[in-house]
Amino acid sequence: MAEITESKNFIHAFIEEDIAEGGRFAGKTVHTRFPPEPNGYLHIGHCKALIIDFGTAEKYGGMCNLRMDDTNPTKEDVEFVEAIQEDIHWLGFDWGDRFFYGSDYFEKDYEYAVELIKKGLAYVCELTPEQFKEYRGDVNTPAVSPYRDRPIEESLDLFARMRAGEFEDNKYTLRAKIDLASGNFNMRDPVLYRIRHMHHHRQGDKWCIYPMYDFAHPIQDALEGITHSLCSLEFENHRPLYNWVVENVSVPCHPRQIEFARLGIDHTVLSKRKLRALIENGYVSGWDDPRMPTLCGLRRRGYTPAAIRNFCESVGVAKSDNTIEFAFLESCLRKDLDATAQRVMAVLKPVKLTITNYPEGQSESFEVENNPNNPADGKRSITFSRNLWIEADDFLAEPIPKYKRLYPDGPECRLKGAYVIKCTGCVKDEDGNVIEVLATYDPDSKGGDPSDGRKIKGATIHWVDAANCFDAEVRQYSNLFDDPDPDAAGKDYLACLNPNSLEVLTGCKVEASLADAKAPASYQFMRLGFFCPDSKDCAPGHLVFNRSVSLKDGFKPGK
Repeated sequence: MAEITESKNFIHAFIEEDIAEGGRFAGKTVHTRFPPEPNGYLHIGHCKALIIDFGTAEKYGGMCNLRMDDTNPTKEDVEFVEAIQEDIHWLGFDWGDRFFYGSDYFEKDYEYAVELIKKGLAYVCELTPEQFKEYRGDVNTPAVSPYRDRPIEESLDLFARMRAGEFEDNKYTLRAKIDLASGNFNMRDPVLYRIRHMHHHRQGDKWCIYPMYDFAHPIQDALEGITHSLCSLEFENHRPLYNWVVENVSVPCHPRQIEFARLGIDHTVLSKRKLRALIENGYVSGWDDPRMPTLCGLRRRGYTPAAIRNFCESVGVAKSDNTIEFAFLESCLRKDLDATAQRVMAVLKPVKLTITNYPEGQSESFEVENNPNNPADGKRSITFSRNLWIEADDFLAEPIPKYKRLYPDGPECRLKGAYVIKCTGCVKDEDGNVIEVLATYDPDSKGGDPSDGRKIKGATIHWVDAANCFDAEVRQYSNLFDDPDPDAAGKDYLACLNPNSLEVLTGCKVEASLADAKAPASYQFMRLGFFCPDSKDCAPGHLVFNRSVSLKDGFKPGK
């Protein structure tokens, strides 16, 4: 499996310093963790984090734990736990037997909280949420808590009674005793525990007090032997609290927290709350809607693990937040599929083409390469007969300047892999719509190979044999949001939705080789783009394809 990157980023530099002779982790195995909150599906932003976590361990021959951050009892669901595991395996990573839940440590969290109280480093506070905000202070004014000097024995008694369920929600909190005047507000006697009488998805009703993430997370890391706790930049100001916790309770090791920039992508939102709202309000069909930035949505759209890993690796590891163009993600997929996807022919907006001088009832076969970029993929047979389907856009009854496709008495054109033809006319219905294009073929041009030296002024167009094809539904996707920055402050992201992000085409025609197509296969529909069978709706007799990405030239930033 490929390493995260061959270059040395600042995280690698820190780790190599730490594991070098004389470093703080000299002689130890690099041990990281990926701690997703199971309250939604993983998206492309999480993907960067998990690749850094798992990939860094992989690079240094270490280990990476998977730990579900289920300390909040209101949001977690087993559906999300299973989906997260599936996504990580799909990307090619594995955690072995190192799968944990944050809630597995609730008893130890409680014991360490009691330890802090006994050391005089934590106290039970009874400020209401409103008072807590009022007494928080500002940059020039220290915070205030009239309960800071509560006797240790009293705090121990109240904390035990909090656990026993004697008090209602928000009646008390347990706070660390650090520094009410700190310039870092995270250190102004932060809350370590709060009362929540809520059912937990794994612990049931055993607990009615729950640890805050900033307290539980460093303890979890330390108990698992994590050497490097890699997290997003939003936790940089929380690092002093992380260090304070592991330095003041009797945990077996002291991990090092290192922060990196989060990944942002234009024309999308990566807030799970907002993504959930898109689903609940019917703007998308679910977490796996192919327009969603979730890994399951990208997978259903036809994205490959290699494309997503290459994207994250190419973006690199930064120290400041950045926004990447969605077009760059598309270019990574296009590059991967160009090398691996089978070439086939499909007609999305069909019009009938009749080769008037081709014998009725006759049919013949042509051998064509499955992928010119990889001859090892072999060849397949396609059939040709008098009646074909071509794209409606490949014919004009009255041509426009520089139009090089079919029109009456126009230039010769090549039918891909078959013959050279010349348009002789068309048939229209009573409303003037073209329902049939007429052409003749040159029997001596069999194979339609541009390398045959014959100069053809017209274009090469794709087609399918009307006598040997299948109907299909094709779904074409565009950006879910028109606005490149729908998540900007002050914007209503729902007002930025693109009303044309999904186009459904029915009655499309695909060649017979696709009769049994199923995910996760990918195909290049010649001249149209890369497509994949829909993993939910595609079945024999009901073919449904999603456009993964269009055919374009190489990615150019800002274009």
